[in-house]
Amino acid sequence: MRLSGWATSISATVLLCGAPALAQMTPPASTVAKPKTVATVPVRPAVQAPADTANAMAQAERLALQSDLAWVGQYNGAITGEASDRMVNAVKEYQKLKGGKPTGVLNPQERSVLADSARRKQESVGWKIVTEPVTGARVGIPTKLVPQQASDANGSKWNSPTGTVQIILARRKEANPTTAALAEREKTEPAGRAVDYTAVKLDFFVLSGLQGQQKFYIRGTSKGDEVRILTILYDQTMETTVGPVVIAMSSAFNAFPTPAASPPPRRMVDYGTGVVVSADGAVVTDREVTDGCLAITIAGIGHADRVAEDKEHGLALLRVYGARGLMPLNLASGSAKSGLDIIGIADPQSQGGGAAVSSIKAQAASAGDGEAPLMPALGLGFSGAAALDANSKFAGLALTKQTTVAGATTTVPNPQAVLVPGEIVRAFLAGNGVSIDGKSSDARAATLRVICVRK
Repeated sequence: MRLSGWATSISATVLLCGAPALAQMTPPASTVAKPKTVATVPVRPAVQAPADTANAMAQAERLALQSDLAWVGQYNGAITGEASDRMVNAVKEYQKLKGGKPTGVLNPQERSVLADSARRKQESVGWKIVTEPVTGARVGIPTKLVPQQASDANGSKWNSPTGTVQIILARRKEANPTTAALAEREKTEPAGRAVDYTAVKLDFFVLSGLQGQQKFYIRGTSKGDEVRILTILYDQTMETTVGPVVIAMSSAFNAFPTPAASPPPRRMVDYGTGVVVSADGAVVTDREVTDGCLAITIAGIGHADRVAEDKEHGLALLRVYGARGLMPLNLASGSAKSGLDIIGIADPQSQGGGAAVSSIKAQAASAGDGEAPLMPALGLGFSGAAALDANSKFAGLALTKQTTVAGATTTVPNPQAVLVPGEIVRAFLAGNGVSIDGKSSDARAATLRVICVRK
């Protein structure tokens, strides 16, 4: 089922000096050979192979790339985060599908578009990583396709309303189970299964084929005497929709997950960027940067209170009191269809202790109604910065969000830059009584450093 050099040319001229002219009336015949002409061939700069580019990526990046390619139907291998020819070929096929040159390496704009397409596919089926209540196993479930769930002592079952898609996680006890023996048993139970693919490894097995008029996919494993089998059944007419989901489910399935590791401790002092949105001291910024703070300070101004938050979109509203001369940014609607300028303040360590306002160029994957992935990633301190379009109008707020990418063996946090569109920001502010009356088009003047101090 279903991832320079420059050549130098050196010419040597040999000069032979004969005896003085007065000592020789008739010049002798020359015996000196003509200098040879050395042909030079320019050497083109070496181009890094796609496989080398893939190997240079962090595992979290490869996991995310494989996952996104699977969701758009171009990658049908295990999502492991390992570089492979299959992944490179999947990139080429995706590029050809989009009418691009099949280089095997995605440029930032191609990568953003791919991420956005995959996200929309996930949203359309309601993709979630859940913990099965009976076994504690980790399973990826397309909750919109199979909204009905029932559990008993033997596991859980998820169904579509009409039975076109079924997902079953079953458990049983078995003495000395082996993956080979488990695979052979599943081939015949229930009767009538026609297997067209089998893979048996030391720690798991996979089967797929037809069961009556439905396609099936099975992944099973064991630990001690505990056997756990994930079975996916779906009508053949659902192949286009369910096929990518099956690949994602197989890679996300963790039958015996280890206890979740504690999240890394938050920084004692965290830095972000805020945007002045009203003359009376309202500042919009990143919720995560301002979460769990003992104190929040606006550099050069003083203390700030967090008065509202939007957990869904990651926004926070701060209020500073007694500040004068604030220049709220004009939040009139801009467009994310063109390149963006992200106006923010980098972490002090990134600028030698400084606090200068700077900008970075970015591209949004789309200009839809919801959040859009941004490329490249934001630097430390930039989360919460204003994004301006080619006409210097407010297109939204740039945030860094932690997402989780599920692979066959691990779950990896993957920080991603996203654009929260301007209409969402304006609605959040209006819903919290902020009078959006900024007239300034000077985003730098409206940009402030937000400092969070934690225990």
